[in-house]
Amino acid sequence: MIKISILSIGKTKEKWLEEACSEYVKRLSYQVQFTFLWAKNDLQLIDWAVKESQVLCLDPSGQLLTSEKLADKLELSWIEGGSKLTLVIGGPKGLPLALKKFPLLSLSPLTFTHQIARLVLMEQIYRAVEIKKGTKYHK
Repeated sequence: MIKISILSIGKTKEKWLEEACSEYVKRLSYQVQFTFLWAKNDLQLIDWAVKESQVLCLDPSGQLLTSEKLADKLELSWIEGGSKLTLVIGGPKGLPLALKKFPLLSLSPLTFTHQIARLVLMEQIYRAVEIKKGTKYHK
């Protein structure tokens, strides 16, 4: 089983957004075990992230990939991390400078709230798994 930790600042406040993220957790529950940690501030986020062995951080300046290339990158990260991966989303002020030493990925050149970034990330993880399985989800 793949284990993915998603670290971010602040909880999801909108019920509809939490329900949407929960839908992807449910869809992936047979293959992916998620852990969500919501930091109170940048220092706590940094403290948690630096303790992890396989970390990818989301940042607008990061590598912009197609869904297929993201699927490849996630698969490689799972292999290198022993089926364990930590993904970090910055808070309202973005990713703390101390975390920009980790490999950076960009979901889009657009700016998203950290809450919307969580949902987009969840969908892309689901899409990556489906791409690797060869299903028709990704057309």
